[in-house]
Amino acid sequence: MDQNERKPSNDRAEPRWLGASSAAHTALIPPLSLARWLLVFVLIAGVYFFRDFLIPVLAALVIGFATWPLYRKLLRQVDGNRTAAATVALLLILAFLIIPITLAISYAIEEIGIWFAWAVHTNDVGAPTPEWIGGLPGIGEWLNRQWSRYVGEPGAIGEVLQIISGGNIGNISRVVLATGSELFDLFLTLLFMMIVLFFVYRDGESFLLQLDTLGDRILPSRWQRISRVVPATIGSTVTGMTLIAIGEGIVLGTAYWLAGVPSPVTLGVITGFMALVPGGAPLCFTMVSVYLAASGSPVAGLALMVWGGTELFIVDKTLRPSLVGGPIKLPFLPTFFGLVGGVKTMGFLGLFIGPVLMALLVAIWREWLFETSATETSASSTDSDLS
Repeated sequence: MDQNERKPSNDRAEPRWLGASSAAHTALIPPLSLARWLLVFVLIAGVYFFRDFLIPVLAALVIGFATWPLYRKLLRQVDGNRTAAATVALLLILAFLIIPITLAISYAIEEIGIWFAWAVHTNDVGAPTPEWIGGLPGIGEWLNRQWSRYVGEPGAIGEVLQIISGGNIGNISRVVLATGSELFDLFLTLLFMMIVLFFVYRDGESFLLQLDTLGDRILPSRWQRISRVVPATIGSTVTGMTLIAIGEGIVLGTAYWLAGVPSPVTLGVITGFMALVPGGAPLCFTMVSVYLAASGSPVAGLALMVWGGTELFIVDKTLRPSLVGGPIKLPFLPTFFGLVGGVKTMGFLGLFIGPVLMALLVAIWREWLFETSATETSASSTDSDLS
């Protein structure tokens, strides 16, 4: 048998396990797919390793988005100097937002300390039921019995606290220590947030251009619409909920002080937090008004009720629409979930970040429904034209 006859048997080879031979220069994984998976891996790793910094970064982005129109005006005033504009904007936020909130919380903590001292003293000697509680129509007698059982007798408050803390009073001290640690963590979070916010102002515009370039590659037909909905949603949510809630807390807290309510700063802070929830602020000033009327100050209680109703009407009918200018209004349930989930996940800052994230979800959901309905309408009109 000559050489030509043996050639076919030599060319026959086993199938290669990894595809084509190396001489073909074909990658096992396409470069574009590999780059995408590497990008996803890097993003997941970044979120995992820097997860403790996500909260201040999100807070800085929310504040930056909400105040960006004002920052653009400030940038024009300083002839386009971004560093100077970012510095001035940061000082203004410190002066009008961070410092007042911090002072209000510190005063509230001092007033809570007074309540704690009263509870310690009452636990030692007991306290009779206040006359106004026993004189309430309908429930006064029942409240008198409950007060005598849980507050009036010496040691009664301690027994209640032991039951709440699981039978170990030491748990309460650990809660107090944990609260102090959380306040220190809050201070560090605010500090890091302000640092991030400075760079958001200074370099935000160039970063947005890069983000638009990447977004057009990922969502070429939807990115421009979604990217414009996001800042409008954040701005309307922060203005329509957070800033107005802070204003209501300040105004109603001042009214509490003028009416002679005990611990007006603490009640003002509670009212501001409750104002984030629909119906929260009316509930607060109504309860305080009832307390004033029942404790022997019916004129002050009526005046507070009238003032609160007037302030609520002005905010909801005049101030909120003019400031927000067509916001994405959140229903009660997403607002409640945003508040509770934000506080549970992010702590104090979750009061502001949680509703914003829920507003973004609702905005994207409504955008998707609008696009779906528009597609169905276009398809139905096309079918009617063909018929």
